[in-house]
Amino acid sequence: MSRLLYRLGKAAALRPWRFVVVWLVLVGAMAGLAGVAGGSLHDNYTLSGSGSQQATDLLKERFPALSGADARVVVHAKSGRVDQAALGAASAELRKLPHVSAVDPPRPSRDGATALMTVRYSVPVTDLAPKPTLDLLRTATRDLEKAGYQVEFGGQVPENVTAPGGVAEAVGIVAALVILLLAFGSVVAAGLPLAVALAGLGVGVSGITLLASFTNVATTAPTLAMMVGLGVGIDYALFILTRHREGLAGGLDVPESVGRAIATAGLSVIFAGFTVLLALCGLVLSRIPVFMTMGFATGLVVAATVLSAVTLLPAVLGLAGRRVLRRRDRAPGAKISAGSPLVRRWAEHVGRRPWPWLLAGVLLMLTLAAPMLGMRTWPSDASSEPSSNTVRQAYDLVADGYGPGANGTFLVAADLRKVDPASLDGLSARLSRVEGVMAVAPPQLSPDRSAAVIVVTPRYGPQDERVTGLVDRVRADVLPPGTEITGLTAIYVDLSRVLSERLWPVIGVVVATSFIMLMIVFRSVLAPLKAAAMNLLSIGAAYGVLTAVFQWGWGAELLGLPHAVPVSSFILLLMFAVLFGVSMDYEVFLLSRVREEWLAGGDARGSVSTGLAATGRVITSAALIMVAVFLGFAMDPGVVIKQMGVGLAVAVALDATVVRLVLVPATMALLGRANWWLPKPLARVLPEIDLHGGGEPAAGAAKEPQPSPA
Repeated sequence: MSRLLYRLGKAAALRPWRFVVVWLVLVGAMAGLAGVAGGSLHDNYTLSGSGSQQATDLLKERFPALSGADARVVVHAKSGRVDQAALGAASAELRKLPHVSAVDPPRPSRDGATALMTVRYSVPVTDLAPKPTLDLLRTATRDLEKAGYQVEFGGQVPENVTAPGGVAEAVGIVAALVILLLAFGSVVAAGLPLAVALAGLGVGVSGITLLASFTNVATTAPTLAMMVGLGVGIDYALFILTRHREGLAGGLDVPESVGRAIATAGLSVIFAGFTVLLALCGLVLSRIPVFMTMGFATGLVVAATVLSAVTLLPAVLGLAGRRVLRRRDRAPGAKISAGSPLVRRWAEHVGRRPWPWLLAGVLLMLTLAAPMLGMRTWPSDASSEPSSNTVRQAYDLVADGYGPGANGTFLVAADLRKVDPASLDGLSARLSRVEGVMAVAPPQLSPDRSAAVIVVTPRYGPQDERVTGLVDRVRADVLPPGTEITGLTAIYVDLSRVLSERLWPVIGVVVATSFIMLMIVFRSVLAPLKAAAMNLLSIGAAYGVLTAVFQWGWGAELLGLPHAVPVSSFILLLMFAVLFGVSMDYEVFLLSRVREEWLAGGDARGSVSTGLAATGRVITSAALIMVAVFLGFAMDPGVVIKQMGVGLAVAVALDATVVRLVLVPATMALLGRANWWLPKPLARVLPEIDLHGGGEPAAGAAKEPQPSPA
C-alpha cells in the first residue's frame, strides 16, 4: 500500500492543478447537491422496548392531540393577578398559528400571579422549525407584553432553539493558525493544514446534509462532526507536512519528498483515521437512532478529512515548493533540525528511572479519574440554561408558581382494552398516596374511549436525584398491567439506564477491534495493549474532570452555566467513542515512528527516545491545536457540546503530556524488546503492513532486526 501512496503523492506533486481542480469541483458539487437534495435534521430518541416508549406509542395512537410537539406560554404579573380576559384573547391568537391543534385553558397559579398555557401541535417537534415557530409564539402574545406582563416560553419547541453557530469554529481556526505559525515560522506552512482540513470538512458536512435526506440525523450531529473533523483534519495534514519538511531538510526534491511523506505519514494517517472510524462505529451498538447517526455523521467528516490529507495536500505541497520552510531554511546548505533535543533528553531521563515515573504518572491519572466514581448522569433540561434564556425563565416561573415538579409531569397511559375503566378512580387515588407525588389530575379519555391518561405532578424537579426512585415506585407498586408511565422525566430515567447498560458493550467492541488493528499494523501484542490501557486512563481522567467541573461546580459558571449540573447522559457513550479514536491517533503516529527507528537499528530504548524526539514538536503542535479547537466548542451554549469540548480538551492535553512524555517512555523502557513481541503463529498469519516505506521498501521492513539489549 505504501508503494501506491508513494506514487499517488508524487503524481499529485508533479501535476498539482489536476488534483486541486478535482477537489474544487468535488467541494462545489457536494455543496450544490446538499442545497438541492439535502434533508433537515431530526432527533430520534426512540427507546424500543422501554416502558416510556410503550406509553408514548399508546398516546400517539389513541390521543392525537397529545401526539405532536408542545410549547408552554408562561405569563407573569409583576404585581397583582393576570387578567383572564387578556389570557383568553392571547389563547385565541395562539390557536390561529400553523400546526396548532389545541391550546389548553389557561391554568392560574395559587396566587394568580402566574398563568400557564400549553400550546399543542399536530406534528412532532422535529417537523417544526424551532426558531420561526418561537417567533410566531412571541407575535401571538405581543399584546400581553404590551399590557406589562412578563411572557416566557418553555416546552419542546422553545427548548429546541439553538443559538447561531460559527463562534466556536472561528475560535478554533484562529487558534490553530497562530499555533502553526509559531511552530513553522512560515505563513504557507501554517495555512496549508487549515486549507486542506477545511476542504475535507466542507465535503463531509455536505455529506451529512445529504445523509439527512435518507435518515434521521440528530440536530447536534453537525456540530459534533465539525468539532472532531476540524481537530483531526488539521492534525492529519500537519503530520504529513512535517514529514515532508523533514524530507526537504534531508536533501530530497519536492516531488520525491512529497511522495515519501504520503507513503509514510500518509499511511499512518489512513490507519489513524480508520481507528477513529472503528471507534465511532461502536455507537451502532447503542441501538439508539440519535447516537447511531452521530457516529455516521462524524465518520463521514473524518473520512473526508483523511481523503483530503492524502490527495489534496500533496498537490498543494507541490505548488508550494520549498516555501513550506522558513526563509532562512531555504538557503543552499541550510541545516534544519528534524527532532527535539529537549524531548530526547527527557525521554532518556525517564527511561533510566522508569518505575518512579510510571507510578507517578498512573497516580496522577487515577487521581484525576477519582471523581468519576461519584458521577451522576442525567440529560440536560431548561434548568441548565443561563438565567437570561427564556426557557430558563419559564422554568423558574413554573417552579415558583406551581412547584418544581410541574416542569416534569408524568403521564400515566392506560389501555382500557386491558384495564377496567372502573378502576381508573382507584388508580388515581393510589397514585396520589405515593411518596413524592404532589398532585394527580382526573383521568382523560381518548376520543374513542379506548385509552385514558392521568397527569401526575411530582414534588421534585426533573434533575432532582429523588425523581428516579419515584418513577420506580410508581411502576413497581402502583401501575397495573396495561398501564405505563411516560413524560419527560420518565423518558430521562429510561434513557439514562439504557445508555449506562449499553456503554460496556461499546467499550468492549471498540477496545477489541482497535487492539486487533494495531496488532496488525505494528506486529506486536504488548504495544497495542499498552496503548489501549493508556487510552482508557486518559478517558477515565477526562470523565473525572468533567464530574468535578460540571457536577461539583468547579468552574461551571466560568463556562456560562448558572449552577452545577449533572454530566449529560449522552456524554459517556459519545465521549468514549470519540476520545478512544482521537487518542489512538497519537499512538499511531508515535508508535509508527518508534517502530521505524526500532526496525532501522534494533535498539529498544534508543528507538523510544529517538521516536519521541522526532515527533515531539509535531505532536505538541497537533495537541495544542486540538485543545484550542475543543475549548472553542466549550463556548457553545448547548450543554452536551460544552461538556464534549471540555472532556475532549482534557483528554488530548493528558495524552500529549502525561501519556506521551511519561507513561510511554517509562513503560517501553521497562518492556524493552518485549514491546515488539509477536507469537510466531500470529506472525505467520497476520499481513505485513509497511508504515515506513517510500520510493523503495524500507530497510528491514520485511524482517525485523536482531535487537540489541534493552
